[in-house]
Amino acid sequence: MHPLLRKVSVVATCLLGFALAGCDMQSISELQPGISTEADVRARFGEPARIWPEADGASTFEYNRQPEGHVNYMITIAAGGTMTALTQVLTPENFARVQPGMDQQAVRRLLGQPARKVTYDPSRETDWDWKWLDGPTRAMIFTATFGTDGKLRRAGSREDVPQGG
Repeated sequence: MHPLLRKVSVVATCLLGFALAGCDMQSISELQPGISTEADVRARFGEPARIWPEADGASTFEYNRQPEGHVNYMITIAAGGTMTALTQVLTPENFARVQPGMDQQAVRRLLGQPARKVTYDPSRETDWDWKWLDGPTRAMIFTATFGTDGKLRRAGSREDVPQGG
């Protein structure tokens, strides 16, 4: 890609990320645990990427902001239809919960949909990447590497450094 086009692409992606973040912050400020309903959540966030059933009859709605953004949200709706929690899940605390031996679904349940999935030859290992922010501006990537059996082999974060060229 031509260097100028690469810079324009990076700027456009950043602007889209800021727009998403601004919309999310507005939507989050309008929701209150114990008061807001499932309809309120859907009105502000739209249809979830996935709905995870909970043992107590509640449901957790997965809202992904990857690959443009640096967050993913899990919003819990109690069996009675009231929002009980809204959590941004791409955090160092959640990354620490990702442990070798976990299967892909367990990692997805914890972190939401990744920004990117890549399978490498000849190892056949698959990397899932999530973009996140360490502090207000340090762009990072968390990578979970799975073996051919779908089990996590290793995981960790690195700084998201733009490729030169």
